[in-house]
Amino acid sequence: MVAVGFARTGGCEVMERFELAVPEPGPGEVRIRTTATAVNPTDTMYRLTGPRPKEGLAPPWIPGMELAGVIDAVGEGAGWAVGQRVMAIVMPRRPQGGSYAEKVVVPADAVAAVPDPMSDAEASTLPMNGLTVVSALAHLALSPGDTLGVTGAAGAVGGYAIELGKVAGLRVVADAKPADRALVEGLGADVVVPASRDAAEEVAAFREAVPGGVDGLIDAAVLDAAALGIVRDGGALATVRFWPGPSERGIRIHPVRVGDHLHDGAGIARLAELVLAGRLTPRVADTLPAAEAAEAHRRLEAGGVRGRLVLTF
Repeated sequence: MVAVGFARTGGCEVMERFELAVPEPGPGEVRIRTTATAVNPTDTMYRLTGPRPKEGLAPPWIPGMELAGVIDAVGEGAGWAVGQRVMAIVMPRRPQGGSYAEKVVVPADAVAAVPDPMSDAEASTLPMNGLTVVSALAHLALSPGDTLGVTGAAGAVGGYAIELGKVAGLRVVADAKPADRALVEGLGADVVVPASRDAAEEVAAFREAVPGGVDGLIDAAVLDAAALGIVRDGGALATVRFWPGPSERGIRIHPVRVGDHLHDGAGIARLAELVLAGRLTPRVADTLPAAEAAEAHRRLEAGGVRGRLVLTF
């Protein structure tokens, strides 16, 4: 089968095509014939750093953490059927690699059905990105009526954070550049503040809108320590790149680890229900053939992508 990955770390140019053996599902596993896989910042970071020495993974290394496709083989007791359209979350830091491959084996409980109205490209953006926000909101533990701040609100994670925040009954204050303001408002933000590359300006914009600071913040812009100024004393901050602190003013910091949700197919199914109800919006910025993974990585790293780039097989 064809897979796309890298045998050495480096820039986008290290991405290449590999012929690999077709994986076989074991008990409690299914094999998915991939049709679409989302390209995420975690993929570009993996390409730059490679696996950790303690993981002992031999090249080639195949990125990708979320995909959609059709089940084409089922292990004993998996509970799925060949031919079902599904989406799934997968960990690339394993011998079989991630989702940039024609065929991917995953645990049966990492899978959810793709509803008919949803395209495979849309579905491929939902598992990891959606569960990231679900996990962030669970860590923040806000109550209906509380104020949720969202940085990087025009991006894929930021957009899901706005919409899932509204589902949770929260008042959402989100940032946007002038060109993205209508998008962020359309996603449901109650208040939109100017986004800035200058962290001090970003904090000042949020504090002007919420003088006491937000109750909780999902930092999709990866401001890390600089984002603390947006949060009220004793509030909470969810970080998406594992930044753990140090904190200040009694603010709780919660690094979101989507790897804790690799068996949450049920959670993915709940996200799909919200899509069908019109309360969650998968956003596909563009689709590219899997052979153009290097170009997708270049575009993602250049910034300004609104939604997710998706590779198709």
